[in-house]
Amino acid sequence: MTISEIRRRFLDFFKSRGHAIIPSASLVPENDPSVLFTTAGMQPLVPYLLGQPHPSGKRLVNIQKCVRTGDIDEVGDNTHLTFFEMLGNWSLGDYFKEDAIKWSYELLTSKKEGFALDPERLYITVFEGNSDAPRDEESASIWKVVGIPQNRIYYMPASKNWWEAGQSGPCGPDTEMYYDITEKGLGDLAHAEFLKADEMQEVVEIWNDVFMEYLKKDGKVVGKLPQKNVDTGAGLERICAVLQKKKSVFDTDAFKPIMDFASTIASDTRARHVIADHMRAAIFLIGDGVLPSNTGQGYILRRLIRRAVFSADENKVSSREITALVEIVSGIYGDVYDNIRRRQKEIAEVISNESEQFQKTLHQGLKEFEKLETVSGKDAFTLFSTYGFPFEMTAELAEKRGRNVDRAEFEGEMRRHQELSRAGALKRFKGGLADTSEMSVKYHTATHLLHQALRDILGKEVQQKGSNITPERLRFDFAFQRKMTDDEKKKVEDVVNEKIKADLAVHKTTLPLEAAKKSGALHFFDEKYPDEVLIHYIGNSLETAYSKEFCGGPHVQSIGTLGTFRILKEEAVSAGVRRIKAILQ
Repeated sequence: MTISEIRRRFLDFFKSRGHAIIPSASLVPENDPSVLFTTAGMQPLVPYLLGQPHPSGKRLVNIQKCVRTGDIDEVGDNTHLTFFEMLGNWSLGDYFKEDAIKWSYELLTSKKEGFALDPERLYITVFEGNSDAPRDEESASIWKVVGIPQNRIYYMPASKNWWEAGQSGPCGPDTEMYYDITEKGLGDLAHAEFLKADEMQEVVEIWNDVFMEYLKKDGKVVGKLPQKNVDTGAGLERICAVLQKKKSVFDTDAFKPIMDFASTIASDTRARHVIADHMRAAIFLIGDGVLPSNTGQGYILRRLIRRAVFSADENKVSSREITALVEIVSGIYGDVYDNIRRRQKEIAEVISNESEQFQKTLHQGLKEFEKLETVSGKDAFTLFSTYGFPFEMTAELAEKRGRNVDRAEFEGEMRRHQELSRAGALKRFKGGLADTSEMSVKYHTATHLLHQALRDILGKEVQQKGSNITPERLRFDFAFQRKMTDDEKKKVEDVVNEKIKADLAVHKTTLPLEAAKKSGALHFFDEKYPDEVLIHYIGNSLETAYSKEFCGGPHVQSIGTLGTFRILKEEAVSAGVRRIKAILQ
């Protein structure tokens, strides 16, 4: 079963059961400073899991682009990826355990509609219970009804069968489905035998149903959500490997053309895996607007590209060769994610420039590294600032030679030079969910006013390219070709504060997509939207509103509560993209 067939079967299966197909959100989270990237299918849906009505209804299904970099050093084996796609279906206060489990079983085993897996090779885990939630006897009972024998159902602790995205937000117990991928089949397994089979990757997790009915704050479960939700998930690449009977995700048709190319520039299997994974991830990140830099998301993109270049045989690969992967990836994914195809030239230019810049200093940097008997944190910083070596690359080189690098000293040097503290970035990876504190909500509403004010003063060429909200400030990126003058910044401030003083009300309405576009509401033109969208508008009516945008985020009810708006800084982010940092006082 090809990756295209798996996609189609999955979406059709849940569409026939009343689920609306919604598009993947961007890899860059909107208004969520707690994480660098979209790491799970549920992340963009948090407001709706918390009770806000979704424009497309209570049953949803999608395939979400995700990036996780917490185990980037593991990439190179048979299963770890930085970029992956997550299959997911959702119930927002509608069906719960019985339907979710029944449909999961049907999807996995049905020959007519599903993936036609052998039910005799399935094993199930459920939550054993703790002080936060009781033992999940209900799920175990439902599994027995659909046909899983008692001795194939295993109770597991929260470390295995409790799902959450961070220290705060919706969470709950889950039930996981494992599949026996051995040639002869393992048959019935005692609990300890199952754990060993999992460790040996003789059984692999292929599906997960999360019963999201609890709320966590600051690491503690504080109660139940206003509604019971179902959040399911399965990695598309892993499903491909199982259905295509491959031991490695890199052997599936999702990767074959990419791996064929990687084999021309790297002879080592692990190096080929790194090149294939990192370049695919880099292409998708650039497609969603990320550009290489020394901080945040841009730092990760830079690290991915440079690690891929570094993995080629003897570190020799031309920028022309490495950018050939852009066309290959576009050929695989362009029909599904059309921004990859539309922005193919731009993506290739970014990768070419970054690889050229790195290669200019790579070999000199390697010479400098070889001169070092020990590698101090200061040495690592010099290799970074002078030769473009990410810390992790220096650490990998040092480890191969039996040396250690003082990370703390390196981070101290980075802070002193106003560069990214990797420790801080790693904290963000662990992350949590979107901040919905009072100040964050105010700043979110203020970005809508700022967007429209910029269009009023600078013209209609202004288009939002991204934003980032914290309880302390807002950051707003927008398309514009030059630096703003002081007079223009003052005029934008004045317009925003004039609207705040008028104390306009904030309203929301749900419209069919085409009607929403005709209303004049601002939106991301590269973004895919569902058939019905939520619009927030500031003013008395949608027709006469001062600001109107496609947006599902939280807002104040009246903008008079925002305070005084002040622009702190306006600067370039990249060619044709400017950034404003502002505060409310």
